Amino acid sequence: MKEQSTDSPLLRFIHNPWRWFVDYWRRSWGRKALVCFLLLTALCLCSMYGIARWYIWQEEKKPLVIGTSFIADYAWSLGLDAHQTMLAILDDLHVKHLRLVSYWNDIEPQKGQYSFSELDWEFAQANAHHAKVTLAIGLRQPRWPECHVPSWVDPTAPQSQWQPQLEQFIGTVVQRYKNNPALESYQLENEYYLDTFGICSNDKRERLTAEMDLVHAIDPKHTLIVSRSDNALGWPIHPQLPDQTGISIYRRVWTPILGRYIEYPFPSWYYAFLAGGEKIMTGRDTVIHELQTEPWPPHGTPFTQVSLAEQNKSFDAARFKDTVAFAKNTGMRPIDLWGAEYWYYRKEKLHDPSLWQVAQQAFQATR
Repeated sequence: MKEQSTDSPLLRFIHNPWRWFVDYWRRSWGRKALVCFLLLTALCLCSMYGIARWYIWQEEKKPLVIGTSFIADYAWSLGLDAHQTMLAILDDLHVKHLRLVSYWNDIEPQKGQYSFSELDWEFAQANAHHAKVTLAIGLRQPRWPECHVPSWVDPTAPQSQWQPQLEQFIGTVVQRYKNNPALESYQLENEYYLDTFGICSNDKRERLTAEMDLVHAIDPKHTLIVSRSDNALGWPIHPQLPDQTGISIYRRVWTPILGRYIEYPFPSWYYAFLAGGEKIMTGRDTVIHELQTEPWPPHGTPFTQVSLAEQNKSFDAARFKDTVAFAKNTGMRPIDLWGAEYWYYRKEKLHDPSLWQVAQQAFQATR
């Protein structure tokens, strides 16, 4: 067998790592640039991981609160009775934290004519079950098409023509629920700057700031949350800042660009780094307001038109358990799951209770 040359890079590295590094460094500017890049990358990753571990350690003593969003319109769209669905979430899953919505087109279908019957009922059920509520307010709120605009408003018109009506609506909603015992916080304008999703066309900072000032003026007692999308680096640093930041976490989605499912490669500590970085820079907490616990069908096709086998490609019971564990490992509290109406649809309409059973286990662990 031929002996390995004593001049091989591997043997030189084993014999004298420092000498090998110096020789490598002297060879060319290209190699120097590569070494600097690798060292800088390693330093950045170590710093990010250190911030993440610090944040997780700091938050670990906080109680674990797991809640869920509930949207009556979405339940109806799945062929469910929305009231029966919400009662099942409260009675069977024993959820104690809800994120509810106040769609403008539902509550003010005609200018100046308000209908709060559905949202009043939801708040009444939350109170009856001793659950707390984060109330989404504003033009942009959870679920497609994100901006739920009444027919009498033209959002493509100059902002000066519809912003006063929007602020009047926001103020009316806040005034109605600010003294409700179930109310814990507001979420203003869902993922406001995510202009690649939904039909919303206006994301000027000045509008968001004006709405924040309005809500704080009417109700200074309750926490105001403004949310960001999940994977981008960066933190809110411009005044005025919200009381808390919400973050959504989606892990497996369909991308039309590639024509396939993709899974984001970010580990749980990456999200802990985002939350920890904001804590250091602003002193403010970050909560998971939307954790993907439902499938993402190809091309945005409704679940009612997609086979169960296809739904399982992006989300099933095993992935549900893994996703909840992933969220816990970020250190963020509380955690609001996304898709409770779908779990109930899958149990009642598709006769598959697997997701509902995982949800029962998840909420049981927080009781």
